[in-house]
Amino acid sequence: MPEWPEMETYRQQLSPLVCGLTIRHVDVNREKTINEPAEAFQAALTGRKIMFVERRGKHLLFHLDDGNRLLLHLMLGGYLYYGPHAEKDESRFQVIFTFEDGNKLFFGGLRLGYLHRITAKTALERFREIGPEPFDPRLTEEAFVAMLDKKRGKLKPALVDQKWIAGIGNFYSDEICFEAGVVPFADIPSLSDGTKRNVYRAMRKVLTEAAEAGGYMDQKLTAADTFTGGFAERCRVYGREGEPCSRCGGTIRMETVSSRKMFYCPSCQGTN
Repeated sequence: MPEWPEMETYRQQLSPLVCGLTIRHVDVNREKTINEPAEAFQAALTGRKIMFVERRGKHLLFHLDDGNRLLLHLMLGGYLYYGPHAEKDESRFQVIFTFEDGNKLFFGGLRLGYLHRITAKTALERFREIGPEPFDPRLTEEAFVAMLDKKRGKLKPALVDQKWIAGIGNFYSDEICFEAGVVPFADIPSLSDGTKRNVYRAMRKVLTEAAEAGGYMDQKLTAADTFTGGFAERCRVYGREGEPCSRCGGTIRMETVSSRKMFYCPSCQGTN
């Protein structure tokens, strides 16, 4: 599932491509992907301009020139593609926007994800329930430690809780824990103050590096895209069960806790 770095990569790459362009045509191949009848959705968006693209956690918000928003959540398997045509059957994409310059924005893999047209007020209400952004200036190291001080349970479930902090999922929670030198299933109340601070610093370091490398997804945004997915080969524990640890040479292990996979190095990741 795309997380903070992947959605930030999409935001940065899409903005100069689609902002200011008029949507000339809308194809809806799967009505369950949207939140209103296809005819109404198409009529409402035809002739509209995308003014700018915003990211909030794992969501993208397309701001339209009529004041409304398009809320995109890719969920598991979702992706975007931009160009004059797709490299596969276009009917396989759930929604397609055709812009005035002939280029198209393809929304694919949205069997679990969605693209909803909502008002600005509804968008604000939706995001009131989402936690702070990892790089919110108000989320200082002290504030993060204070948040953890009030939290119970295991570390990884806290990091992936979108109501607690926005944008982190299974992939980056494990990478953050590795960087911080703590196992993802550590009990939060047992963590030392120093470890909590290490987790905060690791979060910002890992997410920054991942975004600068294009995230881990391998679906390219455009035919000429050589940026997206650059972090995949640099991940250190996630999906690397049985491989040697890049830090200590130990063997990466995978365990399942509460139906959630956790990848870590038992040799160099402590518990507190």
